[in-house]
Amino acid sequence: MIKFKDLKLNTFILNALNELGYETPTPIQEKAIPLVLDEHDLLGIAQTGTGKTAAFCLPILNKLNQKKKRPQPKSPRALVLTPTRELAIQIFDNLKTYGKYLPQKYSVIFGGVGQHPQVQSLRQGVEVLVATPGRLLDLCQQGHLKLDQVEIFVLDEADRMLDMGFANDIKKVMVMLPNKRHNLFFSATMPSVIQRLANNILVEPKKVEITPPATTVARIHQEVMFVDKPQKIPLLQHLLKDSAFKKVLVFVGMKHVANRVAEKLSRAGITASAIHGNKAQGARQRAIEDFSKARLRVLVATDIASRGIDIDGISHVINYDLGNLAESYVHRIGRTARAGTEGVAITFVTAEEKINLVNVERTTKQKIKVMSDQPFHSKTAEMAAAVAAPKKAQGRGRPQSRGPKRGPSAGQSRNKKPYPKKR
Repeated sequence: MIKFKDLKLNTFILNALNELGYETPTPIQEKAIPLVLDEHDLLGIAQTGTGKTAAFCLPILNKLNQKKKRPQPKSPRALVLTPTRELAIQIFDNLKTYGKYLPQKYSVIFGGVGQHPQVQSLRQGVEVLVATPGRLLDLCQQGHLKLDQVEIFVLDEADRMLDMGFANDIKKVMVMLPNKRHNLFFSATMPSVIQRLANNILVEPKKVEITPPATTVARIHQEVMFVDKPQKIPLLQHLLKDSAFKKVLVFVGMKHVANRVAEKLSRAGITASAIHGNKAQGARQRAIEDFSKARLRVLVATDIASRGIDIDGISHVINYDLGNLAESYVHRIGRTARAGTEGVAITFVTAEEKINLVNVERTTKQKIKVMSDQPFHSKTAEMAAAVAAPKKAQGRGRPQSRGPKRGPSAGQSRNKKPYPKKR
């Protein structure tokens, strides 16, 4: 079995890992770290929770320490671009933890807070900058930040970046980066648009795919509960009467629904809080910290706000609203059953959400168990789901889709490339 000490990491990093009790790398760490150390561009396909943050943080710290070079003010040597503030903060915290015995400096910048402390940290010079696109571009335009000295560029959660509308921001960032650089690209899924983006950023990359897109963790027990929309809150409160629901992450589709669910749970005596895009950064961070430290039993989140949540010990994930993207379902339930533990994912399905359930089961290639022995079971919703289930084509019927078309390979010709590429 491969150990971290076998991966050619320096003693300072190994000492920090030993203090954390980390001896054996995860699959993506085992495969990615040697490739990054050998300075290959990397295409990593992995879900959150597979250890991908350490897969790029550890070799970046190692490489920057090898190349003794003092960072210039306002000019980081490595840039990690990530979609959300929460995820940026977690990556920054990991860098500080893994690099605690190294002389390197790190900084994180994101919107929603005052920029002065961030500007001050950049003036001192940092080896690694973790940033969200909006604040990064703001500080560049104001002259507080330059990207012409970046040696290593990491684009993290690329699929979520595009989902959140950051395509143009990524293009602007790429223009400011030097042509000669080391690129690392990570995404949980690889639809054709993400493949094209990767092809325009990476040069002769090595590919590491640990969790195939739209697969689910085997240790997660998945259940479906059919319920009429007005009965969702009563069903949720009914479930939370069970003490086995110790740390529960509830996903909803809309910001106002998150607020309403958290408020009703609080009135029922259940410690709960909501996070979404309209919440102030400080409030979001407090809620996540309280949830992490078990001061909150329930955290209610929208998909975008929850992207950076990486918390151990989540016993249950509840899909209060079932989104229309199967990949989001996989990402959501992957927040439980982490670090070798088991977890439970429960999905509420109304008659209106029947087609979403069909899409999830088709994409994940598994039938989710229906739990009908609950007091709010809806036969109407169950019947609607049964009617929506796809039937085998007969006679001259239109052939069923065999799944999404694969994106073009790196060697295929294509139209004009909008992203500046390393030469």
